[in-house]
Amino acid sequence: MLPTVDWDISPTLTSLPRSAVVAVLGGFAGISFIYGLVRKEKDQLWSGVFFAVLAAVVANYMPESYGIRYYSLLFVFVFLGGHALLKWQITRARGPAEDANDFIIYGVLGVLVGARLGHVLFYDLDKALADPAWVLKIWTGGLASHGAVLGLITAMWLFCKRRGIPFLEGADRFSFSAALGATLVRLGNLLNSEIVGKPTDGTWGFRFPRFDENVSPVPLRHPSQLYEITLGLFVLLCLYLIDRKLGREKRPRGALIASFFAIYFTGRFGIEFFKEYEGISPDSPLRMGQILSLPGMLLGYYGLYWSFKNRLPAAWPGVEDEDEDDERDDEDERKDDEEDEDDEDERDDEPDDAEDEKAPKEPAVDPDVEGEFDKDGRLKRNRESS
Repeated sequence: MLPTVDWDISPTLTSLPRSAVVAVLGGFAGISFIYGLVRKEKDQLWSGVFFAVLAAVVANYMPESYGIRYYSLLFVFVFLGGHALLKWQITRARGPAEDANDFIIYGVLGVLVGARLGHVLFYDLDKALADPAWVLKIWTGGLASHGAVLGLITAMWLFCKRRGIPFLEGADRFSFSAALGATLVRLGNLLNSEIVGKPTDGTWGFRFPRFDENVSPVPLRHPSQLYEITLGLFVLLCLYLIDRKLGREKRPRGALIASFFAIYFTGRFGIEFFKEYEGISPDSPLRMGQILSLPGMLLGYYGLYWSFKNRLPAAWPGVEDEDEDDERDDEDERKDDEEDEDDEDERDDEPDDAEDEKAPKEPAVDPDVEGEFDKDGRLKRNRESS
């Protein structure tokens, strides 16, 4: 028999005054500005602009006290864990760890802007039109995973374009981070008692009194958040096994990100059958999440076909150039060694010839015997006696 669970956990861990939040964001802005000026990196300067704007928004729109939610803390782990996985993938390919550090700014912006705009456009457009300022109040909730994916794709494309990195190479390296983010975000949804499943047959499931307010009795629902957490862990396992099976750095470019899209969005399409309708009429044959998952599924399937058909080698840019330089250096060294060996052989032959030239020639006639004859060839003694 399946269990029943009463899920009534407060989503707030503690509260902070607005001034503290503004101070933290302002500190991030200052550090980014200073770091960008010292390193002469425009990316860091733009991140400073982002944090400064965010601090201004918080100062003007956030209430006096802000509750720190588990969901917000999990987003911090998404960024930290995603950075660690991206750094692992880049350094394994002998790329610089600084590339992973620099992408963090792009990733944060891509996730927050993409997830917020995705929620506004796909699920809550009427509310945004009625209260445009609400769009900026991201601390009130309302982030869409499909929007986050689009935001990350855009962020990765911009990052790769600025750094001269092939897009599929960067996306491959980021696939593990994306799977981790999809997992932790759903854990945050569970702690927030949001994005719940549809009611079960009433014999098992989760009760979400914070979601079903003023509803009596509180219905038992599918814990769809747990389904998606399991899906995220399954995708992480699949990516690890696929990466290992394809020889890690010997895998074809695009295989990992295509696998992520194919497995994750296929799973999302199936799980959506157990979730409540959101952002679309209940009369629709498909839920909004299924409609948004279809492009990801198709892109993943086609990406796998393209990757294994073309089999472009996975390689972080710059590293392959170093390998070519090393090969050229090795070839030059081999040629130098061969030339040195030839020179040594020539020097070994030269002394013999020189010695032959310098050695005094042996006379053809004994000097003592030669002295007994005149120039005309007659014996001296015979001539004297005569």
